[in-house]
Amino acid sequence: MDTIRHHFGFKKDPFPQNVPVKDLYPLPCLESLLQRVSFAVDQKAISVVTGEVGSGKSTSLRYVASTFHSSEYELISLVGGNYSPMELYRQILFSFGLNCLSFQVSVMVAKIRDVLLEIASRKVTPLLILDEAHLLKRSVFTQLHTLAQFEFDSRPVMPMVLCGQDLLLDHLMANDVRPLSSRVLGRSHLEAIKMEVMKDYLEHHISLAGGNGKVFSQEAVFAIHQSSGGLLRRANALAKTAMLACALEGSHTVSADHVRIASTELF
Repeated sequence: MDTIRHHFGFKKDPFPQNVPVKDLYPLPCLESLLQRVSFAVDQKAISVVTGEVGSGKSTSLRYVASTFHSSEYELISLVGGNYSPMELYRQILFSFGLNCLSFQVSVMVAKIRDVLLEIASRKVTPLLILDEAHLLKRSVFTQLHTLAQFEFDSRPVMPMVLCGQDLLLDHLMANDVRPLSSRVLGRSHLEAIKMEVMKDYLEHHISLAGGNGKVFSQEAVFAIHQSSGGLLRRANALAKTAMLACALEGSHTVSADHVRIASTELF
């Protein structure tokens, strides 16, 4: 990125992955997403967030998670994978700082439930946030709800946020997962952004990097939106690669041709 920074006079990278929450572009869907998730969490229920690859799911989760103050919530943030229930339980215990040597599921579940009750006794809500949840095995979904229910299912303790691609909905609609999906109290789907939003989004990131003036021509913005389908991850990659092509050419305005060059270099 040094070539791009020096050529355009940026103070920092314009499209980093670790954008601070306070600097995130206010996507039109963020506030409604936050309201739905907050409502489900307040009800000790489950919120489901879906979206295509690169639609900004993980970044949106960061934004949502930042609104839950540590004095009121203890976040348990995990990334899904091809785990068995036992492996997921072990990860939850690791997140609590516990290394369970037992290979018995009953022992792991008992330890997790003890920790959840201890957290709740401090008037703090344990909140499980599972990103890439569509990667989990079906057997995990059939068991997950049992961790957080106490007193004959009359006392829910741990709300959950499940985030992933649309395959997640297929898992939740399966008959053997009904005990879990019946606790869902809010679904959000991240849509691709529109053309006018793409223009503001690109300008927002150029401004964060310390850039001045118009970096992307209107034709370049259109080309980025068209080639990315409005998906943020690909738009970021196209913008960065197009700026590199522009810099190597000695130009200071990214054109549609630079975006077309960039599109040939990405998958």
